[in-house]
Amino acid sequence: MDYKVLVADDEQAIANAIAYALKREGFTVQTASDGEEALRSAEVFQPHVLVLDVMMPKLSGFDVCRKLQHRNQLGILLLTVKNDIVDKVLGLELGADDYMTKPFDLRELTARVKALCRRLEKNTDQQAQTSIEIGRLTVHVEQRTVLLENQPLNLTPKEFDLLTMLLSHMKRVYTREELLEQVWGMEYAGGTRTVDIHIQRLRAKLGDEHGQLLQTVYGIGYKAAGDVV
Repeated sequence: MDYKVLVADDEQAIANAIAYALKREGFTVQTASDGEEALRSAEVFQPHVLVLDVMMPKLSGFDVCRKLQHRNQLGILLLTVKNDIVDKVLGLELGADDYMTKPFDLRELTARVKALCRRLEKNTDQQAQTSIEIGRLTVHVEQRTVLLENQPLNLTPKEFDLLTMLLSHMKRVYTREELLEQVWGMEYAGGTRTVDIHIQRLRAKLGDEHGQLLQTVYGIGYKAAGDVV
């Protein structure tokens, strides 16, 4: 598959360096210099991965994430100069899949982009020709869409993958480490807090009734309940 990457960073030297490194690895790359341009380019270019700087003019990386939450086929790697866990958690809550703190090694960034693409390819190859229906919740696995009470539910790629994995293996208990490996991949450098954040977001989007499907197994991890309570 010919993967496309959009690099959004107002520091042109950094954007060009990232673009050059990714092009050498066979990616098709475009760049954007501010948040508004990133949104326009994402609409036209339709990238598989967005490398997104947090501190940008016009719209911040966080604002871009908010506006892109409905796109469930886009992996987002955030770049930030702040080594602050609050910023990292906020980015994940807004739909980012991974983050790196500046300054960074271009080889590591390239590896993380590749990991996001491999996860996308794996999900595409392994999609089952089935749907999962629980209560008024329907997951169309092949189309990667979720309906709640016949209304589309806007999930990020990782939220969809996490929900599908748990619902496909009902009542099986997964540790946070297992979920990180299966959903994010071995290359992901984030901690298990990432799983907790995504579970919280899923519960909020599923609402009071269907959010109960995702149960915490204290001291271990998570599982999907057998039905809606």
